[in-house]
Amino acid sequence: MGPRHCSFRELLRRPSAFLPVAMSLTALVAVLAHITLFGVAREADEGAAAHVWQLLMAGQLPVLVYFAFKWLPSSPKAAAGVLALQLVAALSSLAPVYFLNL
Repeated sequence: MGPRHCSFRELLRRPSAFLPVAMSLTALVAVLAHITLFGVAREADEGAAAHVWQLLMAGQLPVLVYFAFKWLPSSPKAAAGVLALQLVAALSSLAPVYFLNL
């Protein structure tokens, strides 16, 4: 039996919807904590914060793909809204890395 039609709120309660958002926000917190503690100076070797950020950002990709394949066909409008929220969360995590050249 395939997935049923769900609203945005119902979809956002599903782990495949909220985990990528949580992972992006956790990655953002890791970057901001690193900047707060150590500043924005480039290091010769990537530190733990960089590795945590990379793992969190890459780790959410399979969850995003699963979510898209499962929910876009049955609830396209709600799923697109969740995917847009996930995109905003990912871009907010990417912004300090990009603009501060970390």
